[in-house]
Amino acid sequence: MSSAVQAFRERTFVIVKPDGVQRGLIGRVVSRFEKNGFKLVAMKFLQATEETLKKHYEELAQRPFFPALIQYMQMGPIVIMVWEGKDIVKRARDIIGATDPLKSSPGTIRGDYGIATGRNVVHGSDSLDSSKREINLWFSSAEVIPWQQELDDWLNKEN
Repeated sequence: MSSAVQAFRERTFVIVKPDGVQRGLIGRVVSRFEKNGFKLVAMKFLQATEETLKKHYEELAQRPFFPALIQYMQMGPIVIMVWEGKDIVKRARDIIGATDPLKSSPGTIRGDYGIATGRNVVHGSDSLDSSKREINLWFSSAEVIPWQQELDDWLNKEN
């Protein structure tokens, strides 16, 4: 597979957190990604287990807020998604905004809908390595559906 095709097929992992689900923001989050030309290749609505959340946030395990984070993420259902597109990890971070909503630009998901660092609506992978790890933690390979969107060529060709 050429590097151009690999970049086009880059994937990232996104969670609509319990506060985003409770506030009815699932559609708005999905819409932001679709309007930016990204393709949804996997999605689940679920109640996260403590075990999976601890694996997901393992790099934060020694931080003082870790127990509260795990508790918060179990307060209600979440929506987990895999998005595909060119430079999606970086561009998704731009769409999502800074972790602290007060430092997020207007027009980002967190800038528009986030309330506080602990209630910031969404999670997005922070690197390609994190994305791969998170996708493999939450989804089986059979649950990630590669499909051809007619718009792909229009949005991602170099010429």
